[in-house]
Amino acid sequence: MKRRADFNVIIYIALALLAGLGVGLAYSWLISPVTYTDANPALLRVDFKDQYRAVVAASYAATHDLPRARARLQLLGDADLIGELSAQAQRMLAAGEPFENAQPLAQLAADLQQGFASIQATNPPANPPATELANSLATETPIIPTLPLTETSFPEIATAEPTLVFEQTPLIPQNPLVTASPRPTVTTQPGISKPFTLVGQDTVCDPSLKNGLLQVILMDNRRKQPSGMEIIVTWDQGEDRFFTGFKPELGNGYADFIMQAETIYSVRIVEGGSFIPNIAAPTCTAADGSAYLGGLLLTFQQS
Repeated sequence: MKRRADFNVIIYIALALLAGLGVGLAYSWLISPVTYTDANPALLRVDFKDQYRAVVAASYAATHDLPRARARLQLLGDADLIGELSAQAQRMLAAGEPFENAQPLAQLAADLQQGFASIQATNPPANPPATELANSLATETPIIPTLPLTETSFPEIATAEPTLVFEQTPLIPQNPLVTASPRPTVTTQPGISKPFTLVGQDTVCDPSLKNGLLQVILMDNRRKQPSGMEIIVTWDQGEDRFFTGFKPELGNGYADFIMQAETIYSVRIVEGGSFIPNIAAPTCTAADGSAYLGGLLLTFQQS
């Protein structure tokens, strides 16, 4: 009897706990759910943080307000703001998104690295000259030359309308010795795209780097590193495209690619048309005598 009473007590306690749990869940989910107001962006999920960075980069591309963009990114609590922007831009390219979507992130990372905005925001004039000219032409009364005319009527024909005869003075220069010289015309010169030339191809044997790392550095004719330059790497099994400027801590003109062993690659700079065939990862020897896959450093400069 006592054992059965103890069993009933346990059942009552379990039912009470389940009822209390159900009432608590119903109250917290339906009656008074938790709401977040003015939450810190650092509490966002990883995918929401990516959206936050994309919005900040898009705003910066329109305003070029670098201190404001930096302050907004610091709310995420990232230890490396520049590295997170560059990593997100590369993830977007790896996922197949167009370069135009990732470019604002890379540009913001590059400007944060150098400490100033590469493009200064300018305020457009309140009334541009083209608008003023269009308004003046729209309101100006056109000048119509007055030509002499004579009217001849025929009274014998009642239904005939008067005939208007126009006498136009021929346009002949008054002084035949003076001739008007034609005005010079401006001929538009096509833009010349200066090619990038390979100026250095070095073998890199560094165990701390990734095996088979192909590093590319681009410099223009002023020895500045341009960002957003497209590079195409092809091999027998496929093709890959990557861009400079996504690792500004290594330079705006820096880009890299992982090569595989025993594979021949060709490298081409899209703007400039430079083509380098027969590129392969070298074999390096470690301090203990073991072999590992080394890397290459290709340096291009605009001529």
